Amino acid sequence: MKLLILPGDGIGPEIVASALEVLNAADAKFKLGFKYTTEDVGFASLKKHGTTLREEVLQGARAFDGVILGTQSHADYPAPEKGGRNISAAFRVGLDLYANVRPARTRPYLPSNLREGKSMDLVMMREATEGFYPDRNMARGWGEMMPSPDMAISVRKITRHCSERIARRAFELAMTRRRKVTAIHKANSFHMTDGLFLEAVRHVAKDFPEVTLDDLLVDASTAYLVRTPERFDVMVAENFYGDILSDLASELSGSLGLAGSVMAGDELCCAQAQHGSAPDIESQDKANPVSMILSVSMLLRWLGDKRRHSALGAAADSIDGAVEAALSNPGTRTADLGGHLGTKAFTEIVVRAIA
Repeated sequence: MKLLILPGDGIGPEIVASALEVLNAADAKFKLGFKYTTEDVGFASLKKHGTTLREEVLQGARAFDGVILGTQSHADYPAPEKGGRNISAAFRVGLDLYANVRPARTRPYLPSNLREGKSMDLVMMREATEGFYPDRNMARGWGEMMPSPDMAISVRKITRHCSERIARRAFELAMTRRRKVTAIHKANSFHMTDGLFLEAVRHVAKDFPEVTLDDLLVDASTAYLVRTPERFDVMVAENFYGDILSDLASELSGSLGLAGSVMAGDELCCAQAQHGSAPDIESQDKANPVSMILSVSMLLRWLGDKRRHSALGAAADSIDGAVEAALSNPGTRTADLGGHLGTKAFTEIVVRAIA
């Protein structure tokens, strides 16, 4: 199988390198036969090619079995007309990677930001191709405009098609977990757009009678995440709500650096760490690679389910187990978790555990 490797900005190249070392160990153990092709994106691509993402790299990704995408400093990119293309958004819209899957869970051996005695084990299923984001809700043009210097308008797009398919992925996932889906919305204010989203989720729910469906207003859901996080299993939300709530959930569970993430479509999946590019610790061997490693594990699991290839699932289990073993030991944690290991040393521990 062929994987496209896009190291990205900031700590991206370091944590992608760590994830590849771990993947190579799993490849050797389970004989998966991966082959890699690496391309520049982000500032490296901007310097060489005048754009943070070349169209041929984006379209070429279709020929691969999966993609590993490093972190991006897109807030620091120049304007789109000057080559500053949002890489994640381009992949989500251009390749229809509509499901941004973001798990968040506490671990009994690591501190969390929840109240004492509280725990969390949930997955956010976030629709990623439409919503309030102005770069992905117009066929042509931009979803924001300024009729005057003192007035700005933003357009939101919600479709039945995108709402139903993300809902279906959420219910399918819930069938493998605790069989509960919570739909996040603000239909009391956004009667048409969130109303349509909620209607679509309820329609899909009829095909999954074994799964319990409830719904929460987005503002109420933030309070429940803090107060009773154990009530959530799979949360499904449109783009904007899912983006905010998944970051909140991950931080409450312990850290954004401890949660994997994938952008998945029907034919392609991309592993991407949940956190940002952290340029302040770039090239200092301080980055925690756990999120990127677990994202690659999620990619393997997606490929295993898609290809019906049990060895890929076994490799994902092996990676997850090695990471958990390292995290459970205070002596084999990175500095951000109170340990003393750098990026490379932590990676070596995980690789040895797999081998």
